[in-house]
Amino acid sequence: MNSNIMGSLAELANLKQLDKEKLTSIIKEGLYQAISKKMILDNELEITTDYKTNKIIARFNRIVVERDTSLGEISLEDAKMIDDNLDLGNTIPVEMNISEFEPKVIRNARKAILERIKLLEEDRIMFDYENQKNQLVSGKIRKDDFNGYLVNIGYADALLSKEEQVEDEYYKVGDVIRCYVVNIRKRKKDVIVILSRTRPEFVKKIFESEIPEITSGEIEIKKIVREPGMRTKVSVHSNNAEVDATAACLGPHGVRIEAIRKELNSELVDIVVWDSAPEQLIANAIGPDLVEKVYLADRGKFARIIVNRDNKNLAIGKKGKNVKLAAKLTDFKLDIYTEEEFEEKISEERRITSHISDLDGVSSKVAEVLKVHGYTSVQDIYEASIEELCNLEGLGKKTAEKIKESSKYF
Repeated sequence: MNSNIMGSLAELANLKQLDKEKLTSIIKEGLYQAISKKMILDNELEITTDYKTNKIIARFNRIVVERDTSLGEISLEDAKMIDDNLDLGNTIPVEMNISEFEPKVIRNARKAILERIKLLEEDRIMFDYENQKNQLVSGKIRKDDFNGYLVNIGYADALLSKEEQVEDEYYKVGDVIRCYVVNIRKRKKDVIVILSRTRPEFVKKIFESEIPEITSGEIEIKKIVREPGMRTKVSVHSNNAEVDATAACLGPHGVRIEAIRKELNSELVDIVVWDSAPEQLIANAIGPDLVEKVYLADRGKFARIIVNRDNKNLAIGKKGKNVKLAAKLTDFKLDIYTEEEFEEKISEERRITSHISDLDGVSSKVAEVLKVHGYTSVQDIYEASIEELCNLEGLGKKTAEKIKESSKYF
């Protein structure tokens, strides 16, 4: 029993990557916890281990009592058989092999030792993976269930939950995948590492692993926005005048960006050159070849983008993803127009914000008539028919036609 305990614990410690010093401490603490329940402080319990002989020895003092009721006591009658000079209250030093203890004590000791080994293992995993937090890890799919994929990343299981999976990405048991370590959580029974393949940080780490200029600091990633599985935009800036940020990210013949896209299961990845000028940054985010002009609002973070009619769908993107991601990347609300649409929009806004008195042919008297009937802006006149205007008391057909025509070309 004694050698079995030592041997099995040593094997377990080796499996869990615990050193002998730690294991010795755990064994002593576990045995002390189990044995000391049957003793008092005066017994002076001491535990020693010997890996060469696989022995665990308990040394303690038995107290001489009239009638023994616990492991730390010896009856006066039995004590006299050892030494006739012993009397009540005297102590006898005892050395026992752990195998000599009753089975219940050994079971309790084994349980306490295993609990301590588990706690140490959890602490070590927490420490090791705290260092890997916010990093990339590779692992093999071990199980697929309703919570997501359980991934073996070494000596701990990790969870790639459904919320952190890219839609339409499917794996089977045994597949090897790369993920981003989001967090490490300690649960009641174990430690779980939380993984992700959807977060922008995942893309950032892939860029860092594929593009040495980013690691060296020559190229800086300013911001990443992503619609996982569809499209990602990465804003980059060169800190070295001799290094082209776009070319470095693409790599010779596009090998770097293709490696990144392969890791992202062919997701579209846009390299956006960062610029301190908002107009240029917006144009770069939409696609510099698509944008003709960018107009910024006088107040607030709003911008209107003018594109050629043939490029409008490309600028907006499939399901509007291109303009939505560009808006997130630049922190601007973006609207896209063709030149014709933009001119019409501006005209409409002028009509809405301009007073009817600004129209040709509208005297103060006519303005008063229109106001009484609810016509207060140029847009109101623009939307009204000539017949409606003619029916207003005090407004003739000639005047109605004149102000109606004026509203069209305001």
